[in-house]
Amino acid sequence: MNDIKMPTVGLANLEVFAATLESLAAVDRNIIAVTSDSRGSGKLTPFGQKFPKQIVEVGIAEQNLVGVAAGLASAGKTVFAVSPACFLTARALEQIKNDVAYSDNAVVLVGISAGVSYGALGTTHHSLHDYAVLRAINNLVVVAPADNFETEQAILQAAALKKPIYLRFGKKNMPVDLVISDWSGGVPQLVTGEKTDNQSTSNLFQLGKGRVIREGSDLTFIGTGETVLPAFEAAEKLASEHGIQAKVVSMHTIKPLDYELINTIASEGKPIITVEEHMVNGGLGEAVASYLMQNAHRNSFKIMGIPDEYTVTGSQNEIFKHYEITGEGIAKEALKLLA
Repeated sequence: MNDIKMPTVGLANLEVFAATLESLAAVDRNIIAVTSDSRGSGKLTPFGQKFPKQIVEVGIAEQNLVGVAAGLASAGKTVFAVSPACFLTARALEQIKNDVAYSDNAVVLVGISAGVSYGALGTTHHSLHDYAVLRAINNLVVVAPADNFETEQAILQAAALKKPIYLRFGKKNMPVDLVISDWSGGVPQLVTGEKTDNQSTSNLFQLGKGRVIREGSDLTFIGTGETVLPAFEAAEKLASEHGIQAKVVSMHTIKPLDYELINTIASEGKPIITVEEHMVNGGLGEAVASYLMQNAHRNSFKIMGIPDEYTVTGSQNEIFKHYEITGEGIAKEALKLLA
C-alpha cells in the first residue's frame, strides 16, 4: 500500500468554474451569467458583486433561465446558464432541446451539484438522468470534467466554442490534475494563468478527446467526472497489491465520444470497465458498449454506476460506497473480469 500514489487535492470544480468565469468576465463584457436562485450554490456571489451588470437572476424558474439565456445568446452574448443539474435537465428539458440546441444558440448550460452531490436530499435532488436525456438531443456537447485542470480548460474552451454545450460539476474537492499525481509546493492557482513547471498544458485537454490519466496494459478503466478519481485509486491499488497495471481514461466529453481512443483501447483485447455517477441506463457505459458491439469488439466489459432502483439516501461518499464506486469496489470488479 505504501507504493500507492495519491493526487494532490485542490478545490471543488465548481469553485474553479466560478473563478475562471470571473477571469473571462473581467476582459469580456459580453460574458453573462444567468442563475435560477443559485448564485450561492454556484459560487457566483463574488461574480455578481464584481460584475452586477453581467449577471441575471430569474429566481426559481429553470425554464425561464434557459429561455432568457437563449435570447441573450441570440443577441451575441456569451451566456452561462447556471442551475442545479437535477432541475436544469428535467424541468427545462424542452427549452434546452428547442431554445438552445434546435435553435443553435451558443448557451453554456452549467449543471451544478450534479450526480448525487446533494446526497441526503434524496432522489428528487439527484441528477442521474442527465447524460441519457442530453445525449439524445442533437447539437449538444456533454462534458463532465474530472479535476481542476480539466474544469478550467472546459470553461475556456466552452466560451470559445460558440455552440450549445452542457457542463456538469459536483461539490466535492477534486484533484488539481490527475495526470500529475506527485505535486510539490502546494496547489497552483490555475485561473491566474501562471503555470508551474510541472503543471499540465492545455494541449492535454481537448473537448471531444478522452484524456489518458494513467497508462496500463492489463485492462482499462474509462471514467467521467468525479468517478475518474476512484478509478485512479483502483488502478493504484491493483498495481500495489497484485502487480496489475490498469490504464485510466478521463472520458470528460461524453458527447461527442472519442471513438478513436475507444477503438485503440478495445483493439488491445483487454477488459474494459466504465465508471460513472449516473444511472447505468443511457450513460457513458451504454455509449461505449454501443460502439464496441457495432464495431465487432468483444472485450470483457462492465458498466459501473447507479443501478435502476430507488437510490439510497446519504452523502455522496456513502452512496458511492454503497454502490462500490470506490477504489476498492472498482478494483474488486476488475479482478472478477481478469479472472
